[in-house]
Amino acid sequence: MTDAELEAFEAGRDLHADLLESIRQMKAGQGTVVHSPLIAARTASGLSQSQFAMLMGVSVRTLQDWEQGRRKPSGAAQTLIRVAVAHPEVLRELVQ
Repeated sequence: MTDAELEAFEAGRDLHADLLESIRQMKAGQGTVVHSPLIAARTASGLSQSQFAMLMGVSVRTLQDWEQGRRKPSGAAQTLIRVAVAHPEVLRELVQ
């Protein structure tokens, strides 16, 4: 989903209805737990989403979409993410 498509989707959402549906799903035991190695790497590095996004050269929104599985990173970003997963300490060094 491109940024423009995402903005159009967000503009047309009924948040009240979405929240009510989410509550119904939770009560019914439905839903999905997202486990993201990206989240694990970011937390292991001790960086906030904004710091991590800045290092990756993307917006916080894009990083959130990656973490939640709504979007897939590009090839270059995937390589950086593999480095982040294997060596989160490198990210701390880059921030300093």
